Amino acid sequence: MIRRYLRNLQSGPIAPQLRRFVAVGIVAASVQMVLLWAFVDRAGFHYLASAVVAIEITIVLSYVLNNAWTFRASRNTGPVEYVVGLLKTNIVRGTAIPIQIGALGLLVEWQSVPYLLANGAAIAISGIYRYVLDARWTWG
Repeated sequence: MIRRYLRNLQSGPIAPQLRRFVAVGIVAASVQMVLLWAFVDRAGFHYLASAVVAIEITIVLSYVLNNAWTFRASRNTGPVEYVVGLLKTNIVRGTAIPIQIGALGLLVEWQSVPYLLANGAAIAISGIYRYVLDARWTWG
């Protein structure tokens, strides 16, 4: 599965779309990491609660960027269609939150991985799930 995913980044019918999705994901993950750091180290909030808030903010950011660039051929353009797409991506990505938060918590609490490094790994773990559902349902 991972080999196929990596091969599809390089060639294949969905390669350009998948590369754009990954690029948007890197931007969103970077924003999420900065937000998580600010909430935990600057504001003093618990890392898991902070992660949930940071994830939701980046869900909206990811939708805006993916709708405009990654899935531009099938983008949601009208006001109602745009809001419905935002709701769909919130459902897709909302169902990925337990995956990401679970991986984050396990890595921090059981493996003593620093929370920012663990969050990066958790983002990667839930990324394939998010792509498949977004590509097929939100913009499919």
